[in-house]
Amino acid sequence: MDVIDLFPFGAEIGYLGLAVVSFLGSLVPFLPVPSFLLLVTMAVGDTFNLHILVLLSAACATGAKQIIFYASYGGRKMMSEEARRRMRPFERLVKRYGAAAVFVAAATPMPDDLVYVPLGLARYNPRRFFIATFTGKIVLHYIIVLISHYLGASILEAYFANNTDPTPVYIGVAVFAAALTVIVVLMLRLDWGKILGKRLPWTLEDDESK
Repeated sequence: MDVIDLFPFGAEIGYLGLAVVSFLGSLVPFLPVPSFLLLVTMAVGDTFNLHILVLLSAACATGAKQIIFYASYGGRKMMSEEARRRMRPFERLVKRYGAAAVFVAAATPMPDDLVYVPLGLARYNPRRFFIATFTGKIVLHYIIVLISHYLGASILEAYFANNTDPTPVYIGVAVFAAALTVIVVLMLRLDWGKILGKRLPWTLEDDESK
């Protein structure tokens, strides 16, 4: 099985298809894998301009993450006062290192929504969030595109060469997303004051803006 077999429509869907997949793949929390794989297949060869691939996929992914951020930003109103109290120390932690945390989350394959959701709940600066996310996504997507273009899809094809059925890939992605969703739910239920209080007492300081 080739990497392209993961997509019944193939890479010939072009830039518009990449934009749609990048946006939808990033809009659904914890499911960036399909858009990454499509980006890999389109970067192989000389059919598509590498810079356009990077900027387009990064912009669409960033736009989707902005929606998740603003949903969390407004979702704070739906939280109970007790849940807000538990989350405040963690919110202060990610807020202090917000720009760096957002950039690292965006520039690496880590599940970035684990950072974005708490920042939204903490009412982090939307402009700083956008800039850090977009620059991070550009870095990550350039790495993916350049490696795929100059090395081919050899790393992925080494795995897919002996696998003819893409179903396990889809199941693995779904299980991964479910696990991360559980992690987010647990994050909202933990008492972060007890967890962070001893080592980072400044996270317990009263914040009148809350």
